[in-house]
Amino acid sequence: MEKDNANPSILNTSQLPTRQHKKKTTAQTGYEPKISDTVLRKPQYLSTPFCDVPWLDDTQSDDEFTAEPIDEQEVYDLISTISDPEHPLSLGQLAVVNLPDIHISPPPSAAADPNTLTRVLVEITPTITHCSLATVIGLGVRVRLEQALPPNYRVDVVIKEGTHSQDDQVNKQLADKERVAAALENDTLKGVLSKMLETCV
Repeated sequence: MEKDNANPSILNTSQLPTRQHKKKTTAQTGYEPKISDTVLRKPQYLSTPFCDVPWLDDTQSDDEFTAEPIDEQEVYDLISTISDPEHPLSLGQLAVVNLPDIHISPPPSAAADPNTLTRVLVEITPTITHCSLATVIGLGVRVRLEQALPPNYRVDVVIKEGTHSQDDQVNKQLADKERVAAALENDTLKGVLSKMLETCV
């Protein structure tokens, strides 16, 4: 099979957006312990057996159990690892999907009703303007998100304006629910999509 773009631009994995924060030393960040770290720590004289009053304890944290809303970074994490159907690289490495091109409305917030209909719009950027696999890539992104997101999320995948010579035509195909459903019944296309999604974690 001849490739549309035999020499695409490739991002290093260290350049991809991530929620993971790198640990910084005090010398790098200039972080000095805050006075509140000392003030909010339980005083020694209030420890058992002298006092059984609950107190702020910096060893206990409920943060890891707090439900967080799904945000753009989480959507990016779901789709950036999809394999490109033409190259042995991910869509994130090829910059086909980019964090600034993912939009969630209404914006995620912890106070929002979890049953509210939420729209996720993903704009994909093909590696070249005449990419013949743009529809397949868009379909792969749609399938991945529909499988991974809760049922109250509506997924729209479009070609970013001006990045493909036939972006209007591809966008119509990706928005046509009947055409998408028919495409997902095609055994050859299902094979291509499952190969693309093998790398998703």
